[in-house]
Amino acid sequence: MATVDVKNLAGETVRQLELPNAVFAVKPNKSLLWAAVRQYLASQRRGTHKTKSRGEVSGGGKKPWRQKGTGRARVGSTRSSLWRHGSIAHGPKPRDYSYALPKKMLRGALRSALAAKFLDKKLTVVEQFDLNEPKTKAFAGALHNLGLEKTVLVVSDQTNRYLNFSSRNIEGCDLVRHHEIHPYHVLSHDGLLISESALTRLQESLR
Repeated sequence: MATVDVKNLAGETVRQLELPNAVFAVKPNKSLLWAAVRQYLASQRRGTHKTKSRGEVSGGGKKPWRQKGTGRARVGSTRSSLWRHGSIAHGPKPRDYSYALPKKMLRGALRSALAAKFLDKKLTVVEQFDLNEPKTKAFAGALHNLGLEKTVLVVSDQTNRYLNFSSRNIEGCDLVRHHEIHPYHVLSHDGLLISESALTRLQESLR
């Protein structure tokens, strides 16, 4: 089985933890990762784009000229989409871009994302987030001790008020619970910092 070092916030190795091959020894599936990222980004779109149709543009109530006898094309309104200050034909309307992926695909994509981090040696496991006070400087020092200098995704299995306050002002650092993690979260950060208990609960759900 694959193994990973379990460290404390001082960067010291406490022990080693065995990881299940079914989660961390799989070959990353790029197709699943692409589908998961596409689904996540689509769900983030607000979809509030809107153009005015002919019935919504103000003005244009009067027929500009009579129907026959002028030699010109027949026009019923100056707010036609062919006219300046007119409507937009077939323009965008508010819509919901989100869609759901099958749960098996999402679990497979998450396994691939975790395995990719493990293979790239970007997975860091800590014994626990034992913070005594909400201090950004202290948690930033802990990230430095663990060698996490770039963007990092922090995963915890329980609500930690001190951890939330300490991490939210660090640029490139995001905190999620173990049941909220998405493959996009893992792939969009350089490093993955996860507590031992959160990793245990996560890998149990992915087997």
